[in-house]
Amino acid sequence: MHFSLKRAVAVMAVPLLGGALAVGATALPAHASTWHDTSVTAGPVTAETFGGSGLMAADGTDTNIALSGTDVASWSLHGTPPTGVTLSGTTISYAGLTADSPSAVIADAMDSAGNVETLQIPVTRTDDSIQVDGSPVTMPAYLSALADASTAGTVAFRATDSASNHIDYAESRLPSGLVSGNPTLTYAGGTAAPGTYTDVEVTATDVNGAVLKGTFTLTVEASDVYTAGSGGDEVNPSGNGFDVYQQHRYAGAVIVGWTATKADPATHFYILRGTHSGAVKFEYAPVGTETGLCVSDPGGGWKSDPMRDGLILTNCNTGPWQQFVPESNGTLKNVATGLVVNPDGTGVQLRGGKTPTSWGGSVYGWTNYANLPA
Repeated sequence: MHFSLKRAVAVMAVPLLGGALAVGATALPAHASTWHDTSVTAGPVTAETFGGSGLMAADGTDTNIALSGTDVASWSLHGTPPTGVTLSGTTISYAGLTADSPSAVIADAMDSAGNVETLQIPVTRTDDSIQVDGSPVTMPAYLSALADASTAGTVAFRATDSASNHIDYAESRLPSGLVSGNPTLTYAGGTAAPGTYTDVEVTATDVNGAVLKGTFTLTVEASDVYTAGSGGDEVNPSGNGFDVYQQHRYAGAVIVGWTATKADPATHFYILRGTHSGAVKFEYAPVGTETGLCVSDPGGGWKSDPMRDGLILTNCNTGPWQQFVPESNGTLKNVATGLVVNPDGTGVQLRGGKTPTSWGGSVYGWTNYANLPA
């Protein structure tokens, strides 16, 4: 027996050679409204270098400290400076009484591109006076070796900090639908359109304010998700569609022919773009919930599938067993086996055959959820 399951499912557009391809009686939807990202990969980071040089901190007058450096666009004090310490232009001043002990001031030098190196300056404060304590020039904290690595559909960033400080990462100029990650940029939850995006920016920042920027090329892989109809099923002229027997949610569950309706979640699927030319995939998605299980003709080898070319659910992947090409005669041909999907009556497992049925039951067309009977 079958339990009645139905769900709103997202539908994918499939780019087909020669324009729109008729799939049985109903063509696939033509306009994607949103995207479901499946992977991001990146080319090498082209890292910038700090454009300034010769950063120095030295006693100015007998009451302040003068900052200097070549090609520094601006100076700022990092974090929360000691009470009474201020910066104006390149001059650090102090207004207050003698401090109890020496303290440090961190000054950030920014170049015209926004890269930053920091001077960590030991100071002594007396009444309304601040001076460098010890060496008048301190070594700047800086970042180097900014790079990325693509793995498992994500991009992880790394850099080297001269002071071994913690580094945070942020990405900008991302395509709409992706969110910056630290230290890993991921596709999870992304809705960016698939494509290759150049001049994406990554910024590395350490706890003392050192900043290093770089650019890279980002490639986004995504599936089309359609709001129109909210999903549906492959249905033949008899009104029978793909159906997950008794709504089983596991790899090996049998796919049978059954009346496709809004009320039966067992007949709810997403249609996704395949990785093979002109192919589509069908992900089981009862009541709009993705399961990660796709319709497959595995060609035998499953104990739960005694029929060698019977259709079952397997974990979604990019292999040819899960991919079906809509043919011009309305049939669905499996990429791996070259067999067409054939029914053998209501409630019976669908299977691959060398030729379609003579009575037309092998003609399948995608029907949006909104157009399925109640």
